[in-house]
Amino acid sequence: MAFTRKAEADWNGGIMDGKGKVKLGSGAFEGAYSFQSRFGDDTKATNPEELIAAAHAGCYTMALSGNLGKAGYEPKNIHTTANVKIEKQGEGFVIPNINLTTEAEVDGIEDEEFQKIAEETKKTCPVSQVLSGAEISLKAALLSSK
Repeated sequence: MAFTRKAEADWNGGIMDGKGKVKLGSGAFEGAYSFQSRFGDDTKATNPEELIAAAHAGCYTMALSGNLGKAGYEPKNIHTTANVKIEKQGEGFVIPNINLTTEAEVDGIEDEEFQKIAEETKKTCPVSQVLSGAEISLKAALLSSK
């Protein structure tokens, strides 16, 4: 089984003063992006790194749920934040690292086993694999159920 997902982008103008729009193939999201939303203070538009962060957080969270289920645990809630860093190196820019932070409520699991499953998920979720050129760190927290 294989799927192809798509997104598209338009850009008008030069790199510094231009404006763009990104759109998901599903139509679930369409938004503006610009040089200022990527490297400045425009918080009303998105940027490629924010979209990568959303994809990574979503993929990791889903994969962790699946891996916990395979191990016999039913998560009540999993919340993941991905922070994608972009920095200037030489004449261009690179994404040197991605920091994942996840918190999960899972009944009946010990922290040691949770950490093992969380770390394995970091290595095997499809978005982690495609982004493996960047260092991907993980901070996982098991929350107690109430």
